[in-house]
Amino acid sequence: MMGKAVPLLETIRKIDAEIPTPFHLYSEKGLRERARALQGAFSWNTGYKEYFAVKATPNPVILNILRQEGCGVDCSSLTELMMAERVGFSGDEIMFSSNETPAEEFEYARRLNAIINLDDITHIGFLEKHGGLPEKICLRFNPGGDFIIGNAVMGRPGDAKFGFTRAQLTEGIRRLMEKGVKRFGLHSFLASNMTDNDYYPTMARLLFRTAVELHRELGAEFFMLNLSGGVGIPYRPEETPVDIALVGERVRGAFEEIVAPAGIGKDVRVVTELGRYVSGPCGWLITRAVHEKNTHKHYIGVDACAANLMRPAMYGAYHHITVLGKENAPCDHRYDVVGSLCENNDKFAVDRMLPEIEMGDYLAIHDTGAHGFSMGYNYNGRLRSAEVLLREDGSFRQIRRAETPADYFATLDFDRIEP
Repeated sequence: MMGKAVPLLETIRKIDAEIPTPFHLYSEKGLRERARALQGAFSWNTGYKEYFAVKATPNPVILNILRQEGCGVDCSSLTELMMAERVGFSGDEIMFSSNETPAEEFEYARRLNAIINLDDITHIGFLEKHGGLPEKICLRFNPGGDFIIGNAVMGRPGDAKFGFTRAQLTEGIRRLMEKGVKRFGLHSFLASNMTDNDYYPTMARLLFRTAVELHRELGAEFFMLNLSGGVGIPYRPEETPVDIALVGERVRGAFEEIVAPAGIGKDVRVVTELGRYVSGPCGWLITRAVHEKNTHKHYIGVDACAANLMRPAMYGAYHHITVLGKENAPCDHRYDVVGSLCENNDKFAVDRMLPEIEMGDYLAIHDTGAHGFSMGYNYNGRLRSAEVLLREDGSFRQIRRAETPADYFATLDFDRIEP
């Protein structure tokens, strides 16, 4: 398996007897281990906190596990704020990072006393009207242009819809200080799913220098420097994972060189908003082979589809696949592994070399613990699957039931079909 952990066939059979495939399966042990590794990497900063991106895996059981490990949450919508509140997060445990934000969402976030991360200079007046300005607030910075590590372009912030320009940061902080805001956070997100150990340190230097510049220009005091997300995972078995301990140490070096001597704020916190890094490798989509088709290609049809995991269809993203019980069998059959949607991009794998697949075999699609279930949808009337937690003791628990046709029809009014 080239280092890719996988659930045991016996475990999957037990789960399937109670919770039929397809379902998303999450490892509690994996979640706790990755949260602890992240905390350890940044323990040099006494105020450090990981604000887990709820959008990655919006399930209260998962969020509570991470809360037990000292994490906060990064929310981007009303329902994510509501879920965070129900789990028990409040105040500085919540970051609210949104864009094109409705008034009711700012008002709700202010009621929770969440840390507001403003996406645009026009939101200053909008938030003042809808919820009021807090004494401390965070701003999202978009430097524009290309984001380059070494000689390679790793992202194009200038094409992204998010954040303040550099000039807008100066103007925005000046306005906010005039309106009574006393302390600031600075946030930036420049590239996605980066497995280069230099990504966070390079971005940190940009963020740290910008904060120091703003302090010198305006006298702004900072309470938080938010590195956001973007640290990725190796979806392919041959790829090298991020060395999070090394990354944390390199960020520490940048902090001590740039921030510590500048006096930009007392006890300024370095924080992260990682979703994929924490939960991505801790989840699998478990599905069964239900059809085999030989035409111009050799197809294996499974009972999951892009409604359960849309990354391959949407991005052409690679997800490793294990045929459970055949981990050591030769990968000598070439298949397209496909779902049932009326779309030709509904393919989990194309021309993938796998062991011979028989009808009824279980397939584990790897690294679906982030942006898997959460990106699900109901095209073709397909229903979203259950979510299952594999506990540390080997037992399992359903943490979200599968949708039923009743759920699909619940928002429709069949009694008023006539206009």
